Amino acid sequence: MTTRTKTARALKPKSVRQSVTIPAPLAAAVRRVAKQRHLTMSRALVSLAERGARAELDAKENLKAAYKRFMDEQEPARKNEAGKDLVRAVFGKDAIAENTVF
Repeated sequence: MTTRTKTARALKPKSVRQSVTIPAPLAAAVRRVAKQRHLTMSRALVSLAERGARAELDAKENLKAAYKRFMDEQEPARKNEAGKDLVRAVFGKDAIAENTVF
């Protein structure tokens, strides 16, 4: 009895057709991206969604690394800096105001 091997086509992940409604300003921004990159609207949406998903994963990994660094640090000065990095990872890079008054 012979066994069949899967072809490259069979191994390729399947696409899912999805219909979404997006706000007009966002549609205009996607249309602008599509035009700049010479893509269809659908392909531009996919590209932007992939970038967004990657950015979410990167932010999550950055948060985990900042938390681990904060928890592992023993020296007070470096722990303080690691704490600031953790706050920036949670609330954004402008979360900590620099004290310019004193």
